[in-house]
Amino acid sequence: MSPRRMAALAARMGEDALRQRLAMEREQDSHHYRHVEDFLHPEHLPSAGRMIHRVLTAVGLRARGRSNARRIRVGHNRVHLGRLPEAFEGCTLLHLSDLHLDVGRHYVDALVATVRGLACDACVLTGDYRFGIQGSCAPAIAALERLVPLLPQPVFAVLGNHDGIALVEGLEQLGVRVLMNERATLERGGAQLHIAGIDDAHYFRTHDIARARDGLPPEACAILLSHTPEPYRIAAAHGFDLMLSGHTHGGQICLPGGIPVLTDCPAPRSVARGAWRFGRMQGFTSVGCGCSIIDARFHCPPEVTVHVLHGAETSRSQ
Repeated sequence: MSPRRMAALAARMGEDALRQRLAMEREQDSHHYRHVEDFLHPEHLPSAGRMIHRVLTAVGLRARGRSNARRIRVGHNRVHLGRLPEAFEGCTLLHLSDLHLDVGRHYVDALVATVRGLACDACVLTGDYRFGIQGSCAPAIAALERLVPLLPQPVFAVLGNHDGIALVEGLEQLGVRVLMNERATLERGGAQLHIAGIDDAHYFRTHDIARARDGLPPEACAILLSHTPEPYRIAAAHGFDLMLSGHTHGGQICLPGGIPVLTDCPAPRSVARGAWRFGRMQGFTSVGCGCSIIDARFHCPPEVTVHVLHGAETSRSQ
């Protein structure tokens, strides 16, 4: 990365955050972790995927799990925001999370077919574009080259714990606005809707919610994009109206009834999947459209979500 690019990223996300992210990316690449809890993340255990593959193969479920992972559905979520400007009544946001695009061509084909023709006012991506946690980001970027032109514009994104910093440049060359502890603004009819985004709060812990919110008046309607729902309490304390996240995959491999065995997220299960509320802030945690560790899903279908924004008066009238 050129010195100019480094300086620009430091100005956007904070110099300390950039330095920490780069150091932790080197740890991931070398498998030498400073903290035990970092080593114990499931995606950091090289044998985890092989073990799950062998178990599913032994019980005759490997092919079904892979087939389930390619059956991506479109979900819908109605959100009522008290501070939503009238001009944004009915605004639609297409939400994709945990894409893990370089897992294979057949999965990318399925995702492309799912989003093709979906008409929304904007699109948000909440991280994890790469399947693994080491190596080149080029395969994920190549898949993004197929996907991004089909997405509703504009597209806003944040990085996840699988993503190298190199993905910022790759995404932005495709016209995606990557939010690194910063914000953007949608304008309609003289009104504004603010979309902020933070860097990964799960592994890299380089999120800065205060920096992303800085300068917004208290009455502004603001949406926060976060790869993981983990910092939900801080987001609510900073006055965000809506938090959109992912990371948990809804459990990915669940018990009947969609009960997750593991979410890899220290936040309460109440915020680990679907719509939720904390205080005045509403939230939505996507089950994701891709897979991590192994390309298999059970009792937790992959999904992209269309969020439809409404004001409080609409909520009272229904």
